Amino acid sequence: MRTSAHSWGLKKCKDRHAGRLTDEANDKQVVFHDVGVLTDKLFPVVEAMQKHFSAGSGTYYSDSIFFLSVAMHQIMPKEILRIIQLDLDLKYKTNIRELFEEFDNFLPGAIIGIAREMQPVYRHTFWQFRHENPKTRVGGPPPEGLPGFNSGVMLLNLEAMRQSALYSRLLEPGQVRQLADKYRFRGHLGDQDFFTMIGMEHPELFHVLDCTWNRQLCTWWRDHGYSDVFEAYFRCEGHVKIYHGNCNTPIPDV
Repeated sequence: MRTSAHSWGLKKCKDRHAGRLTDEANDKQVVFHDVGVLTDKLFPVVEAMQKHFSAGSGTYYSDSIFFLSVAMHQIMPKEILRIIQLDLDLKYKTNIRELFEEFDNFLPGAIIGIAREMQPVYRHTFWQFRHENPKTRVGGPPPEGLPGFNSGVMLLNLEAMRQSALYSRLLEPGQVRQLADKYRFRGHLGDQDFFTMIGMEHPELFHVLDCTWNRQLCTWWRDHGYSDVFEAYFRCEGHVKIYHGNCNTPIPDV
């Protein structure tokens, strides 16, 4: 089956119907999915997660839509096998086809491709666990540490997600609660908190993208208590393929 010919977007529709555009000359379709419909489908899956991975009701990341990637394999049609999910604050410096080719580098058992977080966000979030486990790699900077993930650029192997008994188990409310308790975890960034937490326990589920595929530019944590270790997280060598202007950071015109 073809998997690269299906592009998708989100829109808010008063009539709650999806829109579809077809480019017959290039044999491609663009399908627009209704945010409201998707949120309704997501809620039963992610309800238990929201209290662990958002800052509370009404906050920015509290909406179910910020957990879309977690359950994408359940709400997308079965004929869609792989999807690239991207934030809007990105600038591409290479052909996006090269990113799709990263699917070919997934090891057996890997279901998601994602880059490391490039700020000490999770050094902060895991502070209690790190205090209780001073030799842990959790929340530490690369290459030896585990800094967590950033969900601005993600490759979702939907077929692998559907077939993974381990991933299905990790979505269960009891498992989410157990891991959150183990790691003393209370996040506020939606899906990337969930992926970061389960990645500490089961790194085999993830294909780690090179930092050049998601070169994050935000430096907020440098000025909020972590200037001494910031560069260890922020450093990224190599030709940047995608710039990520997270936290409204200007993207260089290069």
